[in-house]
Amino acid sequence: MAVAKRNHGRVSLDGPIPLQRLPEGRWARLVGAVPHNVSQRLLDLGFVPGTRLKIVRRAPLGDPIEIEIRGSRMCFRRSQLRGFRVVLEEEHRS
Repeated sequence: MAVAKRNHGRVSLDGPIPLQRLPEGRWARLVGAVPHNVSQRLLDLGFVPGTRLKIVRRAPLGDPIEIEIRGSRMCFRRSQLRGFRVVLEEEHRS
């Protein structure tokens, strides 16, 4: 399995990466099993494998994170998103 790696301050996006490391504005799909600590509310909002999402922006200190998922924008704490992994979609898709 490929992982996110740091190269000279940049993150390599080869394979699944933690959701918190997704670059702002890039679309990705949730992959893998749902983390065991996920609340039913996040599942109801669409945080299930295969769902497309993007990070719209982060607060100045990195918390909270605004995410667009299923046509809605919502803010989440980093701790709420822990354990989710995503795979980037091709950049030409918007």
